Amino acid sequence: MIEEPTPLTVLKNFPRPTKAQVAAFQGVPTGFVADALGGGGALASSIRPVGEGRDITCVAAGPALTTINGPADILATVAALNFIEPGDILIASVDGHRGCSAAGDRVIGMLHNAGGAAFITDGPVRDYSGIVEIGLPVWCTGLNPASPFTSGPGQIGMTAQVAGQSISSGDMIVADQDGVVVVPFALIDEIIQRLEHIRSLEAKLDAEVAAGRKVSQTALDMLADAQSTTYL
Repeated sequence: MIEEPTPLTVLKNFPRPTKAQVAAFQGVPTGFVADALGGGGALASSIRPVGEGRDITCVAAGPALTTINGPADILATVAALNFIEPGDILIASVDGHRGCSAAGDRVIGMLHNAGGAAFITDGPVRDYSGIVEIGLPVWCTGLNPASPFTSGPGQIGMTAQVAGQSISSGDMIVADQDGVVVVPFALIDEIIQRLEHIRSLEAKLDAEVAAGRKVSQTALDMLADAQSTTYL
């Protein structure tokens, strides 16, 4: 490289969801949100609640503040703590690197002190017992005690590619024991409206299963349609 890149690049101004929009996603299962998105929006299943949620209740919903770090580096993540607003979910991309931790209990503790709602990374974390004591929800690829660097370069607020999804600061993040779903900022109101329909469908199907249903009506209709099913 002819010239060294700037250690940090920060996008300070980006659209944020309103308090009412954020409130509409509180307590909503990720499955409902993914269905409202047409079956998509979820991070790869490699991103899991830290410790599989056995010691921390990993449920969160809030706007994303994104960071983009190089492998084995967390400069952008650490610097982003200065820009956290209460309820933000800090997204720490490390390009999927698993050779060292993407955060430890001190970073998680400072995020908690700043009012952050959760920490999500496509790398591992460390200091599990300390993270449990803090109690902040964390999603990651596992645990690794090795330390990262804070050299940069890194980006804050820019669109990040994380576990198969594109995440922009201001997107709504909904996460629980099943995983993490991303709602693009431009779709927030549309998805809120769809969630009402999804809730009603889920309630109807739950009641049918509880009453003894054995096969979905969709499957039954297809099995009865000669053009949809070939019997040998």
